[in-house]
Amino acid sequence: MAAPRANWKGYLKLSLVSCPVQLFPATTTKERVSFHLLHRETGNRLRRKLVDPDTDEAVESDDQVKGYQVGKNEYVIVEEEEIEQVAIESTHTIDIETFVPRDEIDEAFLDTPYYLTPDGRMGEEAFAVIRDAMRDKKVVGIGRVVLYRRERPILLEPRGKGLVATTLRYAYEVRDDADYFDDIGEGAVPEEMLDLASHIIGKKMSHFDPKRFADRYQDALLELIKAKQAHQPVKSQAAAERPTNVVSLMDALRRSISAEGAATAPAAAGGKRPAKGKAAAPVETPAGPKAQDKAADAPRPTARRAPAKPGGRLKRAS
Repeated sequence: MAAPRANWKGYLKLSLVSCPVQLFPATTTKERVSFHLLHRETGNRLRRKLVDPDTDEAVESDDQVKGYQVGKNEYVIVEEEEIEQVAIESTHTIDIETFVPRDEIDEAFLDTPYYLTPDGRMGEEAFAVIRDAMRDKKVVGIGRVVLYRRERPILLEPRGKGLVATTLRYAYEVRDDADYFDDIGEGAVPEEMLDLASHIIGKKMSHFDPKRFADRYQDALLELIKAKQAHQPVKSQAAAERPTNVVSLMDALRRSISAEGAATAPAAAGGKRPAKGKAAAPVETPAGPKAQDKAADAPRPTARRAPAKPGGRLKRAS
């Protein structure tokens, strides 16, 4: 399969070392099912027109102008020529300004990934030197690039024989997590519940394989289109089973272990953990009201201290 055309070409520069490079989009949405709007009676594809709400007349492109809203029905008109004047001129160079440990970059700042490769044989040696030096120091590079008239910070990370170049969001584009997380309670987690949940997680451990997750909506759309092309009846999707209301979290955890087919479960809190090499006794789910009453009368499990709040937060741009 031929690689797509590069959407940017320029130079990768580290101090006085530079080499010609090219950027390719690392992801694509071309395979997604998309639809056009048609006229139901004629089957013709529709065209969108911008209409003045007062006159109800279509406005031609020559009469259209950009405006920035500063108040209700109040706009600052900005001409294309004025935008061109303030646009950052592309130097067609990714100048690596600094290097940082990869784990210092918050995932929320990652935007769009690209593949960066040498542009021709002449630049391969310098490209390899920069790539391998980053890999040896276990760091990633941070630079700037102008894409589509807009300058973006960009992260450079070794990947195989090439580099992954990921544009980064600016600080003002990333919301402060404190606005969402601070209201979450800090109640202590009972030891037994934590052990049961950890046991379930252990049973579900695997390695990431993106092919494991099929796009079921895409597949259903393709089946729908295929059926309509063949003038066959359309099969309706079975309604998804909704989770039942959890009356007892402990009971739900125990039932989850049973559903996962676990032969053993971790020891209850307050008791001794099994010695290495010995299996823990299975945890039985209460069979009826009496058993549940006994469970309710039993001593409460030891509480674990809630973890300290993480020190690193995304700071709001001033």
